[in-house]
Amino acid sequence: MPKLLQINICSNVLSTGKICEDIAKVAQANGWQNFIAYGRIAKPGISTEIRVGSMYYTYEHYIEHRLLDREGLASRFPTHKLIKQINEIKPDIIHLHNIHDHYLNYPILFKYLASTEIPIVWTQHDCWAFTGGCMYFDISGCELWKNGCLLCKERRALFANLAAKQFAFKKDLFDKVKNLTFVPVSDWLHGLLKKSSQKNRPIITIHNGIDLTMFKPLCKKKEESKFKILGVASVWDRRKGLDDFVKLRTMLSDDFEITLVGLSRKQIKRMPDEIRCFTRTQNVDELVQLYSDADVFVNPTYSDNFPTTNIEALACGTPVITYRTGGSPEAIDEKTGIIIRQGDIQALSEAICKMKETPLLADNCRKRAEKYFDKDKCFSEYIKLYKNLLFG
Repeated sequence: MPKLLQINICSNVLSTGKICEDIAKVAQANGWQNFIAYGRIAKPGISTEIRVGSMYYTYEHYIEHRLLDREGLASRFPTHKLIKQINEIKPDIIHLHNIHDHYLNYPILFKYLASTEIPIVWTQHDCWAFTGGCMYFDISGCELWKNGCLLCKERRALFANLAAKQFAFKKDLFDKVKNLTFVPVSDWLHGLLKKSSQKNRPIITIHNGIDLTMFKPLCKKKEESKFKILGVASVWDRRKGLDDFVKLRTMLSDDFEITLVGLSRKQIKRMPDEIRCFTRTQNVDELVQLYSDADVFVNPTYSDNFPTTNIEALACGTPVITYRTGGSPEAIDEKTGIIIRQGDIQALSEAICKMKETPLLADNCRKRAEKYFDKDKCFSEYIKLYKNLLFG
C-alpha cells in the first residue's frame, strides 16, 4: 500500500486543513495509507496525525519573526524530529501545503527533501514560495518579487527586514530539490509562478473542489421579501473587503439586507446595526442554509488565490459577485456571476441592483459547480499526479 504524507499548518479544519482531509479521502479510496504532519490546529480525520512542535515553539518562532524577520527560520528541534518521523514512515509521496506560519524550519526541511528521491508535490495556496515572505501583494501592488524583493519597504519586523535575503535563501534551497512539482490552485497563481523564480519548475494547476453532497440548494426560509446579500469569510479584515460592505450598506436602500458570517465578537460590536452579523460557524448545515437563503453572494476580496466560498455559494444555487482579484473570478462565468473592478463600490452596488432586477438562474450555478468543482473529480487529479511521478 503506497503511503502519502501531507504537511500543513492545520488538519481537517479551516480551508487548507479541509482540503488536506478531502485529498486523503480520495487517496484512501484509491488504496493509499495517509499521514498528515500539522503545526497547530487539528480535528480527527482519516489520516494518522503527527503534531509538529508545540505552542512553546510556535511562540518562540513568532517572536523571532516579529522582532528579527526570521519567519520560517526557527522551530529547529520540531523540524529535525519531523524528519526522523518521515524516515520512519517512508512515504512514497510527500505533499506540502502551507509550510509557513510559525511551525517549521524550511531550510532544514528542504535540505532534507533535496537529499531524498521521494517525489514532492507542493500545493500553492498563496504566493509565499516565490516572495521574500509576503503571502499576497495585491493590495500594495508590489512587483519586487520579480527581481529578488530588493529594496523592500514593508515593515516586516521590529528590528529588521530580511525580504531580499529570504528570497535568495528560498530560491537557492528550492532549486536544489529536483523532484518538486508545484500545484497552484488557480490559473492566476499559475501565471505568477511562470513569471517567478520558480518558472522552470513543473507547474500543474488543480482547482480546489468541495463536497457537493453537503453544499447543495435548500428550500429558502420564508421571511420578509428583502433582497438578501451574503458575505462569508473565516477571518474578516480589510483584505477580505469588510470596509467595503460597510460602505455598501450606506448605498443600498432598505429593500436590501446584508448578512456577514465569520466576524469576531469584537468586530460585531463595531458593525452598523443595519448589517446582520454572525460569528464563524462550524455547523455546515447552518452555513448551507445561509447560502441557499441568499439571493447573491458578494466577495469583495482584495487578496485571494481561489476562495472556496465562491464555489460553496454556486453549489447552493447562489450567483456570485466578486472583485477581479487573484483567482476569484475563475469560479464564475456570465451565467453564474458578475466580476467588478477591484474597489469600485459604486459598480458593486449597481451589479447587486442589476442582479435583483434580472436574477441569474440557480440551476446554472449548481451545474457549474457540478461540472468543475466536485471535490472527488478535482482531487482525483492529485492521485493521477502521484502515480505519474512514481511510475511515469
